[in-house]
Amino acid sequence: MHRFGLMVGILSVSCAVIVSDASAVSGASVPAKPGAAQAAIDKAPNGGVVFLETGDHAGCLTIDHPITLTGAEGALVSGCGHGSVVKVAAADVTVRGLTITGSGSSAEHRDSGVRLAPTARRAVVDSNRIIGNLVGVDIHGAPDAVVIGNVIEGRRGHRMNDRGNGVYVWNAPGSRVENNDIRWGRDGIFVNTSTRNVFAGNHLRDLRFAVHSMYANDSDFRANVSTGNHLGYAIMFSKRVTIRDNVSDHDRDHGLMLNYTNDSMVIGNQITATAGKCVFIYNAHKNRLTGNRFQGCAIGIHFTAGSERNSIFGNDFIANREQVKYVGSREIEWSTNGRGNFWSDHVAYDLDGDGLAETVYRPNDVIDRVLWKQPLAKLLLGSPAIQLVRWSQSLFPAFYPGGVIDSHPLMKPEVRSPTPPQGNKL
Repeated sequence: MHRFGLMVGILSVSCAVIVSDASAVSGASVPAKPGAAQAAIDKAPNGGVVFLETGDHAGCLTIDHPITLTGAEGALVSGCGHGSVVKVAAADVTVRGLTITGSGSSAEHRDSGVRLAPTARRAVVDSNRIIGNLVGVDIHGAPDAVVIGNVIEGRRGHRMNDRGNGVYVWNAPGSRVENNDIRWGRDGIFVNTSTRNVFAGNHLRDLRFAVHSMYANDSDFRANVSTGNHLGYAIMFSKRVTIRDNVSDHDRDHGLMLNYTNDSMVIGNQITATAGKCVFIYNAHKNRLTGNRFQGCAIGIHFTAGSERNSIFGNDFIANREQVKYVGSREIEWSTNGRGNFWSDHVAYDLDGDGLAETVYRPNDVIDRVLWKQPLAKLLLGSPAIQLVRWSQSLFPAFYPGGVIDSHPLMKPEVRSPTPPQGNKL
């Protein structure tokens, strides 16, 4: 009996230790009372969980050690009228499954729904609703941070340029911003002086720029969808960037802008129905554009400011009012290794059946230049006089003023039809 009682006692102590450990891991449930959330955060052990119950919890929270802050459905963290609602100042912190609202309005301090300080390495901001803050998530110098699966609604008052960004990334190498739904505010994702980042699967709408990137070397912009913004993807002052499988649909000014962007890949993107330019290339060099579809824009590609050594082939230019606008006098070849692009306005034939037109395509002849200056001249495109000028140019190439030439245009499109924009999550 003595031995049996001893064993029971040992088992009881062991069970108590297991229960205690489980409680430490799962964390306490925190009621929506003034000061309760911050107190629970301060008391939680490293690696512990703070679980907020349904209700309105006072914000301006600071997390200074590695924990998970999460909550029940309907758990709301409200700001205190200034600063950021949740500030993360430690490594390996997760903020998940909360509604976060009510930051301050200081643009100088980038008041945010969630602010990741430089010490917040490997922070995770996952599956939150971040609503009505000046900045949604500010990754301010926090390397390897992850912002994933959030719904971020910015502010709608004031001028658009005076609002904050959905996700602001500054000097946070290795960070990932993926599968977020971002709306309103100023720019959906703004990246400044940050390298080796991944921006993938985000849906961005009703913004100034969907993605605005400056000095973001070696970063990857992939499978994002931009709809109804002033500009889709502005990639500036960057090297070795990959821009792949993105969609720009009904953006106002440009679908994609490459400004001082060099040694980069632009592959498999679909830019449609832009009132301005599908692509604007300004002083950008040694880039490779292939497998893209540019359709229904006022200008397919505007190419200027001495951009050189770019490889442009295997793209579809379909029903753009002006396929190419090139400002310059040099001749630039837009085909590579005997393969050019498809041009919907190129009336051509293929005698040998190799899929390539027998005649070259020149989008920038004398007539095009007249049309740039006098758009009403388009009414005369079918006239004998216009056809005579173009026939004369074909006989005397010296008449051509220079510009883009595709020596091996494709006979049919190679890129699949545009992907429909993602559904509205909000």
